[in-house]
Amino acid sequence: MQNMLTLISNVFRLGNASKNVGARMLASTRSFADFTPQASFDIKKCELHRLEEGPSETAVLTREQGLQYYRTMQTIRRMELKADQLYKQKIIRGFCHLYDGQEACAMGIEAGINPTDHLITAYRAHGYTFTRGVSVREILAELTGRRGGVAKGKGGSMHMYAKHFYGGNGIVGAQVPLGAGVALACQYQGNNQVCVALYGDGAANQGQIFESFNMAALWKLPCIFICENNKFGMGTSIERSSASTEYFKRGDYIPGIKVDGMDVLCVREAIKFAADHCRAGKGPIVMELETYRYHGHSMSDPGVSYRSREEIQEVRSKSDPITMLKERMLSNNMASVEEIKEIDVEIRKVIEDAAQFAISDPEPPLDELCNHIFANNPPMEVRGTNPWVKLKSVS
Repeated sequence: MQNMLTLISNVFRLGNASKNVGARMLASTRSFADFTPQASFDIKKCELHRLEEGPSETAVLTREQGLQYYRTMQTIRRMELKADQLYKQKIIRGFCHLYDGQEACAMGIEAGINPTDHLITAYRAHGYTFTRGVSVREILAELTGRRGGVAKGKGGSMHMYAKHFYGGNGIVGAQVPLGAGVALACQYQGNNQVCVALYGDGAANQGQIFESFNMAALWKLPCIFICENNKFGMGTSIERSSASTEYFKRGDYIPGIKVDGMDVLCVREAIKFAADHCRAGKGPIVMELETYRYHGHSMSDPGVSYRSREEIQEVRSKSDPITMLKERMLSNNMASVEEIKEIDVEIRKVIEDAAQFAISDPEPPLDELCNHIFANNPPMEVRGTNPWVKLKSVS
């Protein structure tokens, strides 16, 4: 009898639980239906150089796009904060340039071009590596020098690659002529693709950048030259390093646009405009993204000897790209606070799992050191650290 009563009690409990789950699912469905599926936003007008018309001053954002942009930017932010932690624990060594604060640039660019378009950047490359399709797991493992890294642990912070993504380049400004070369290949192949070549304000005075501008203009290459102006080249402010800080006008005979790089929608609309310009056969375009980095130039730079903590905090409180997008979505009923919190929890878990992998994955063995020197080559012998040590290179 007692067993029968227990069984009946359990059946009722399960029934009530099912009702509760059903009620929660129904509520979730109702709330999802209540969300605004799409909204239009007024965005900051771009400054123009040698252009009669510029990007749209209104941006349409769907709920799905907003959630995707938020998830991507928040993932980059959390990944960089985890890299900071691992560096301070001496698990990541060497050069390490973090991207937190500039997430709207990477996300906006990716949202405005096609996956088949090309992108090359400098050494602050973790965010772009992620938006171009590499997992957090592979990025963090590369930072810790492990076999599971995107470059098999041999590239580190500044040398990560993916399909249609050419790094991560350690030499200041050197990626810009390479980007012009990729654009030349696009033109030669007639594939209607463009190349985005990024550099910082600290590289903007490099001679090779102006040589690239000249060749791209002569040959009308489909290249979008982008200066990510985060206000400081290492520890030197732009006012102290550049006679002209209007980087979007530096192309002179090349059209230019100055964009709010802290607003993902501004960046997206500007990149769409620039890509259409290039695809129409009008030649290159120069873009300046006004942005801000929260960390120092690299992990060896505390970042507060040439600017104040109050300055950094003011940018965080007034212009943070992630907060701006979140507030837009919440105030227009495109997402709920609970939904945003759930995404944050998911991201934290992804980052923690990736960090554990990056710490536990083995380092590449010495016999893999010389692999992939050439593509599609038969195995070859490579001299080691002295004439008597021979290593093999396998492609």
